[in-house]
Amino acid sequence: MRNQTDQPIFTKLTDLAAERLGGKVLYANDDFFAKKENLLKPGRGIFIHDKYTDHGKWMDGWESRRKRTPGHDYCVVQLAVPGKIKGLDIDTNHFLGNHPPFASVDAAFLGEIKEVTSSYLLHSNIEWTEVLTKSPLNPGSQHFFEINSDKTWTHLRLNIFPDGGVARFRAYGEVARQFNKGETIDLAAAINGGRALQCNDMFFSKMDNLIMPGKGINMGDGWETKRNRTPNNRDWVIIKLATVGKIEKVLLDTCHFKGNYPDKFSLEGCHVNAENKFDIEKVKWSEILPASKLQPHCEHFFDKEIINTGPFSHVRLNIFPDGGVSRLRIYGVVV
Repeated sequence: MRNQTDQPIFTKLTDLAAERLGGKVLYANDDFFAKKENLLKPGRGIFIHDKYTDHGKWMDGWESRRKRTPGHDYCVVQLAVPGKIKGLDIDTNHFLGNHPPFASVDAAFLGEIKEVTSSYLLHSNIEWTEVLTKSPLNPGSQHFFEINSDKTWTHLRLNIFPDGGVARFRAYGEVARQFNKGETIDLAAAINGGRALQCNDMFFSKMDNLIMPGKGINMGDGWETKRNRTPNNRDWVIIKLATVGKIEKVLLDTCHFKGNYPDKFSLEGCHVNAENKFDIEKVKWSEILPASKLQPHCEHFFDKEIINTGPFSHVRLNIFPDGGVSRLRIYGVVV
């Protein structure tokens, strides 16, 4: 366990439980003080000093009542997509006199079940596997746990002992989806296994937002760099595609970016064998789309303008000279 400000390397992976990706809290045996759905929301949660509900103090997390009977409380999370869990973050931010002293996590693979109901969770003989043993928690802290498992899971069960509140729950890992050769998908989408690897600047908002599902909700839900005064500046972000593919269509969306959208953008690609570690210093990039003008608050589609379809394993989005982009979609054929 780690409990410090520097985050472990696994937090660079996709949060498979994130609400914005499609993760859901299906069931909690008790969420009297604060609703279970808060667990998967963005950020670390907030605290409003004088906010109360009919049940007591309002808290931005999941909080059960004080237990007066034997046992412990738990909730069940459905991952946005099947995946291999590499690390967990159990965050007790703002829970100071009401955090659980201990927590553990179990995992299950429920296969192709379309809808997992509360009744199914309570009455079916689900095979749960412990992936995190009962571990101590501190008040108001992030707790990082590395998970050494290559198994694929669809559901997690967070157990707290005996009761209390948790602000956020993260399950970092690798998407485990299988694609058919010739299938057309969004090669960059996080839900398919795409991942933002590196960028030179994300001062205002994170590069990971670029490949999230749906439309951006505001400027903060995109990738935005600071104002750069260097002549001929170029900001960039590198995205590892979900699988190697040939690119057929590109969508670049500057939704919400009106006075701060990039003047131009270009797109490059490379094909790095899966066995080789990606090394930005050694990569040879090929131009996919030449520098093209952009408009504010607008979806830009490109197909005939693509000069090299690949196949590619990674793409690099370049913006000139700086600014914000809401979403990037790379539609292509699995090879």
